[in-house]
Amino acid sequence: MTIKFLAEDDRPREKFLLKGKNSLSDSELLAIIMGSGSRDESALDLARKIMASVNNNWHQLSLLSSKDLTKFKGVGEVKAISIIAALEIGRRRSVQEIPYKPIISNSDDAYLILKNQLSDLRTEEFWAIFMNQSNKVIHISKLTQGGISQSVVDVRILFKTALDHFSTGIIIAHNHPSGSLKPSKEDINITKKIREAGETLSIQLLDHIIITQDTYLSFSDEGLL
Repeated sequence: MTIKFLAEDDRPREKFLLKGKNSLSDSELLAIIMGSGSRDESALDLARKIMASVNNNWHQLSLLSSKDLTKFKGVGEVKAISIIAALEIGRRRSVQEIPYKPIISNSDDAYLILKNQLSDLRTEEFWAIFMNQSNKVIHISKLTQGGISQSVVDVRILFKTALDHFSTGIIIAHNHPSGSLKPSKEDINITKKIREAGETLSIQLLDHIIITQDTYLSFSDEGLL
């Protein structure tokens, strides 16, 4: 079913799904926020009328009160609150700083990010740092936790997370509660498996770090990748 055959209230949502958020006009975005129109007009027609009343200016719309909005036929208190709440979210977003994304340039940078999570644990956990092409950290995730001597990671989950965040590089890490820095046979095998899977997806495994209570071992520094 193409967009033109849908009820007009459904068209902005369908367009969003088919073409993405950037394809929507201001009126279409407002129609999605409202969800429905009135008995006499669709949500899109109502949205066009509201936007026209403020010269298609979001700032001017944000100045309207709930009482102002309910003057439009088809806008009750619930819709008015939804519109005001959405605009308030936009206002708060605009004044917030973009979260600082550290850049990892060596194994010590990665260790400093993860040591507080892993150094004092009594059981093993497997974590990953996901980075963009500039080696900026875009996501950090704990993938598994296990027993005293082993934590098995699902490679599919690791790379699904990487793809979800458009990551081009990853650093994996786990702790050794025993205090030993020596990689186990399983550590070496999973590193190889992840590296090879990453090559297929063009997502580079940059390092695997083993963390103990007070120090770490880097596969990259040791030439084990």
